[in-house]
Amino acid sequence: MALEHATFVNDAWSERSMRAEITGDHTYYLVAFRVAGPDTEAGPDSAASPDAIEGYAGLLAPAGSTDGDIQTIAVAPGARRQGLGRALMLTLLGEARRRGITAVFLEVRADNPGAQALYRMLGFEEIGVRPHYYQPDDVDAIVMRVDVAPARTEWAGDPAVVEGESR
Repeated sequence: MALEHATFVNDAWSERSMRAEITGDHTYYLVAFRVAGPDTEAGPDSAASPDAIEGYAGLLAPAGSTDGDIQTIAVAPGARRQGLGRALMLTLLGEARRRGITAVFLEVRADNPGAQALYRMLGFEEIGVRPHYYQPDDVDAIVMRVDVAPARTEWAGDPAVVEGESR
């Protein structure tokens, strides 16, 4: 919960809300941990600890729905601008595709241009604004959407050719 509170200072989820979200029937969550290296000297309670959470992200993808929602994404300040947020988002979009989701939505704070740029780079487009969405800061939410191409289930080539046979 430390990363949640550090990232979302005034509107962090409670531990109870986070637990319900992570254990939900229709959610998919990723957690990225720091990999210990030879220079890791910090203690277990330090933010530099090798088992510290570097980031996490979650997708809501209800069974039978074609719409999904990025519920949250957080990356530790020391891990930003290194591709972790992009990797988390791409993995969530891949999972959405696997689940048959064709459109993914998210809300992003209007005062977070870095996140907005990441989402635009991934193909998200602004579709609306929710005024005064983030409280108590009274910040608008920009609603964004990306279309997700369906997962390919058919074989692109002739299986006989792949197996070295001819017909």
